[in-house]
Amino acid sequence: MDELTLHWLQMEANEEEEEAEDYAMEAAATTLLIYIGAEESRLARARNCQPNRLYLCRPQLCPNPRVGTPWQYLYHSRSDRAFITTMGFDIETFESILQAGFAEMYYETPIPRDDVAATGAPRPGSRSLDAAGALGLVLHYLNSTMREISLQQIFALIPSSVSRYNTFALQILLETIRNMSDTAITWPHDESEFKEYNSLIVNRHPRLLEAFRGIDGLNLPTQTSEDQDVENATYNGWLSEHFISSVLAFSPKGRQI
Repeated sequence: MDELTLHWLQMEANEEEEEAEDYAMEAAATTLLIYIGAEESRLARARNCQPNRLYLCRPQLCPNPRVGTPWQYLYHSRSDRAFITTMGFDIETFESILQAGFAEMYYETPIPRDDVAATGAPRPGSRSLDAAGALGLVLHYLNSTMREISLQQIFALIPSSVSRYNTFALQILLETIRNMSDTAITWPHDESEFKEYNSLIVNRHPRLLEAFRGIDGLNLPTQTSEDQDVENATYNGWLSEHFISSVLAFSPKGRQI
């Protein structure tokens, strides 16, 4: 093979190699563009899917839910006015609920989670909130119409934690109140007590001849739930707002029973 032919073959091989390199670079660039386009499309769908679901993440919150949060400052202030304004109870009542079984059940009951066995031992030391914080959270939730994002800021919790602790603490609060004598609804002890109560009612309402107790309704404003069933259950068509309605029973002497 002469030198000219060899040179021509070498040039042809170099051209094929360059073409192969160009093709590989084009393929890599195309793959990168497809990936970038797919990622941008995913982010755009995420932004447009539920534009009203705005929430805070851990970097935007206080670093430790047990230290230096607005709730901690409120709790340690020991101010009856602050407690009643935000939670509807004074300090004495708040502490009585804790001591009546709320704190004990909170520390001894595992928080239900899909990724944790329900029979596992509770680890209260690793929880974001202590018992007082959990009670404060659920009372803030029940006593106001504030958005969940406000609860996140007050208690330094991410959305999933706010929802989990609210659900957990509500159940414990219900069990605690059921066992408290001050919150129990009781019947008169004997016939003389029936007659005493009836005479008090008749003096005020002469036509209520056999009445011995009174009841009253209480509407507590609440947030609009994302759950359609809960939203329908709390909507008051007469008032055109969402409420949790409670019925309170009283003796004619003015004491809740």
